[in-house]
Amino acid sequence: MNMRLFCISILLTSGAVLPAHADQNDHNYPTIARVEYVQECIEKKGAAIANVYKCSCAIDWIARKLTYEEYVEAQTYSKYATLPGEGGGIFRDSSEAKEKAKLYRTLEADAFKGCGL
Repeated sequence: MNMRLFCISILLTSGAVLPAHADQNDHNYPTIARVEYVQECIEKKGAAIANVYKCSCAIDWIARKLTYEEYVEAQTYSKYATLPGEGGGIFRDSSEAKEKAKLYRTLEADAFKGCGL
């Protein structure tokens, strides 16, 4: 009996027993950012209950690739790249803007594909 408890305590303290969703490579995004992403994704992809899970999968996918700060910057460039006029130029004209918008769109497309969207 004591050997069994010893083995269980070793497993627990070594980190070998983790929840199925735990991923040590995920960056820590604020919950509100994940919720907003899922809500916007569901608006784009449809209000089916399956899309809640698929859109959650997509933001988790992105979180494995980008820090939160990188995500915010890339998403912002992507979202506002189509703003017209001089004011929108900062989001579409520089090479940095084009690179970051493309990065975000590519990662999101990969996430959608990997998550079945």
